[in-house]
Amino acid sequence: MILWSKIDLFMKKSTLFILFIFAFLFISGRLFPQTAVVDTTKNIILLNELSGGIIFHTQGWGAKFTKGYNKSDFSRRVWNIELIEMRSPKQIRTINPYFTNSKSYNYGKLNSVFILRGAYGTHKRLNRKPYWGGVELRLLYMGGLSLGFAKPVYLIILKQSSQYYEYTTLEERYNPDEHFVDNIFGRASFTKGFGEIDVYPGIHAKVGLDFEYGTYSTKTKSLEIGAILDIFPRPVPIMAFNEPNYFFFTFYLNFNFGKRYNSL
Repeated sequence: MILWSKIDLFMKKSTLFILFIFAFLFISGRLFPQTAVVDTTKNIILLNELSGGIIFHTQGWGAKFTKGYNKSDFSRRVWNIELIEMRSPKQIRTINPYFTNSKSYNYGKLNSVFILRGAYGTHKRLNRKPYWGGVELRLLYMGGLSLGFAKPVYLIILKQSSQYYEYTTLEERYNPDEHFVDNIFGRASFTKGFGEIDVYPGIHAKVGLDFEYGTYSTKTKSLEIGAILDIFPRPVPIMAFNEPNYFFFTFYLNFNFGKRYNSL
């Protein structure tokens, strides 16, 4: 019952957030028309598009690179490469309460997980941008391969010395059977564990809406919102006291900036 109530609350918040974005973009396009700018390229058909952006999603953040080709005035073929961080909703930062100079860490976190996505899909235009500017809306659906990278978490562990109240410290890979709140001093260097990264192949699917609000037809500025499902045949472990994840379902918000052009 508690799980379902949390899911229901999350869905309600996500719906309100999406409705807020819709309202903001509609109002900004209606109330602030861009009539003062003259775009001399508006009658030129630009076939290619390159853009990059930052992604914020419900379990982390990341970056994206996109290459597109306008198959027609209403359809665009798109290739995406994304690298995102994937956190567990259960991870919470804490510190060792017995040492004033201890470092914060996520208790119970086994691995830092990142996902590299390569996708292909389509953007379908739902409305044409008004002559005075405004917002163009596109529906997107994409799919492709996912590669999960799990880097082991290393912590600074306290070791009792021969003298009472004296300790030495060592950087060790987190082991839930040996490392506890009282003997963890804090997080180790993030570079520790790169030689032990485990790779998890998978697939993903994405659906969303792209709001293009750029002033010039040669430059792209858009806000993209949607949902992504990553599926892995071999489950990806993040937390020690939870089952590893066969899939990740996340909502995302993506800001894109780039250019349109014709090949020479």
